[in-house]
Amino acid sequence: MTDYGMVLQQDLAERCMAVDSRLSQLVPPEAMECFREGLLHFQAGDPGAALSAFSRSVLQAPEFGEAHIFLGLANALTSNIYPAFDHLEKAAELQPDSFAAHFTLAQLNFKLRIPQKGYDAAHEALRCATTLEQRAMLTQLLKEERARERNGIARPWFNKPWFPRSWFDKPWFNKAGLKKQLPALVVAGSGLVAAVIALIVHVR
Repeated sequence: MTDYGMVLQQDLAERCMAVDSRLSQLVPPEAMECFREGLLHFQAGDPGAALSAFSRSVLQAPEFGEAHIFLGLANALTSNIYPAFDHLEKAAELQPDSFAAHFTLAQLNFKLRIPQKGYDAAHEALRCATTLEQRAMLTQLLKEERARERNGIARPWFNKPWFPRSWFDKPWFNKAGLKKQLPALVVAGSGLVAAVIALIVHVR
């Protein structure tokens, strides 16, 4: 986690601990109590205990965006990647103008080498940035990602289909034609599997 990410989360935690009037009006007391407990565990460096507390908070207040952000962070820190994405995306849905939600989502996507979604979330974070510090944090995050891309192996973006739609309209893509092409497809597929295995071994 970058220093900028730590600053963001610390700032968000301090603002949430202050419990402004908006939160106190919209969040049930039980959910807020669990949320405060989660923040204390989070700041003490115990993401497992924080995960339990934030989960109870979200259970009692499903629309509590800040709790979803921290629950996503706690899941990420305990290697529960899919729930982390679920809660961060939910936070961004509940609070579309939340810099913290979009920034943290961008940070997690970049960490997991999902650049397209990372840049999409970063674009939303820029739209929500209201201070020079937030813009500086986002600039630093993007700088680190671009440096990582220059120094590492290029990753596929998966934002385009592997085959054009017209490929499936070819005459041979029917039962009879496919049967004729089967030996060639098996050979090609075997070569692709071998290439993928070689790539995995090389990366490791």
